[in-house]
Amino acid sequence: MKHTISVTVENKFGVLARIAGLFSGRGFNIESLSVGETLDPDISRMTIVTRGDDRIIEQVTKQLGKLVDVIKVADLIDTSFVDREMILVKISATDKTKADILRINEIFRGKIVDISPATYTFEITGDQGKIGAFIKLIQPFGVKEIVRTGKVAIIREMNGE
Repeated sequence: MKHTISVTVENKFGVLARIAGLFSGRGFNIESLSVGETLDPDISRMTIVTRGDDRIIEQVTKQLGKLVDVIKVADLIDTSFVDREMILVKISATDKTKADILRINEIFRGKIVDISPATYTFEITGDQGKIGAFIKLIQPFGVKEIVRTGKVAIIREMNGE
């Protein structure tokens, strides 16, 4: 089962390596990893996506919580949360295909971030389903390159909590 784990850490040298080491040392693959500062520049937030059964993931989250510099760990699987990814995708564009490519981009509310005589580069943000659907529709036009971020996630506020 896929799990999204939120880890709040002190923004210090080596923290990422220790966390990645914990996963690799137990034979777990990190499918997606996103890290960035919070409002406090001394604190960072990691969003880690991995697969495993509930018992194993519970063990991993407990071990993460014991690492030096880890402030808080939460497996979001039983929580209502909002998540997003972003891709930059460079697509071949000819005079014949430009209008269709732009229409697909408009439907997905993408942003044109670069244009050349033979390519368009788009930024698309959304959940995994939206990103996958965009890629599937745009592939026949000739995808030259895709760069994808990891998932970021935040817990939904319920009833003003």
